[in-house]
Amino acid sequence: MLDLLQQQLVLLGAVALAGVLGFLIGLEREYYAKSAGMRTYCLVGMGSALFTVISKYGFLDTVMGDFSRFDGSRVAAQIVTGIGFLGAGLIFVRRDTVRGLTTAAGIWVVAGVGMACGVGLYLLAIMVTALYMAAVFGIRPLAVRMPHAKATVRSFVIRYEDGRGVLREIMEKVATLGLQVSDMRVQGAVDGKKVPMQEICIELHGMSSALDEVEDELGDVPGVRRVYAQSSRVPCDG
Repeated sequence: MLDLLQQQLVLLGAVALAGVLGFLIGLEREYYAKSAGMRTYCLVGMGSALFTVISKYGFLDTVMGDFSRFDGSRVAAQIVTGIGFLGAGLIFVRRDTVRGLTTAAGIWVVAGVGMACGVGLYLLAIMVTALYMAAVFGIRPLAVRMPHAKATVRSFVIRYEDGRGVLREIMEKVATLGLQVSDMRVQGAVDGKKVPMQEICIELHGMSSALDEVEDELGDVPGVRRVYAQSSRVPCDG
């Protein structure tokens, strides 16, 4: 009985580790205000680890009994299918732009990390988490600075009157210019003398000629108080 309790405590530690690693991976998505963040990634990590533990240890009595052909790994195999449905729900298309692919891929990685914890590959799970962090934080600035054949990326900070539908008009103006929003981050509320103000940073992808017009065009939108470009090819997080 004591040995069984100790074994379950070890397995509980594996599930908890998966939750912690999922939480750490989710920090990056939470920072960029994505649809899935710390809580989602943490739950996916723990759930994957739990189902893997159940798949590995939950049917030992059955395997050792008369049904020795029973394959408990089929339970863990269904994690991949379930994560596929979850990831697909995070991907959507708006104005010919696919969004959510990185978040869905992160969910997929977290599921793998959770499964690694469930089978006791703790070092592998920790190292994959570190590699994920290196990839998302290292590749992102590099991708922004990569030369494009016909298009480029620039970041703009926009300050506008909050609660008056100004952001919708900004997005419509951006679409009119033929530009795509590759990323957007809310930098926070700004004190205004009479009306509440909001400030965002958006990364726009498109032709250089159109990007040159952004400050003037968005500056003419009613409710926009200030528009300025960040240093050349600097991402909103950078």
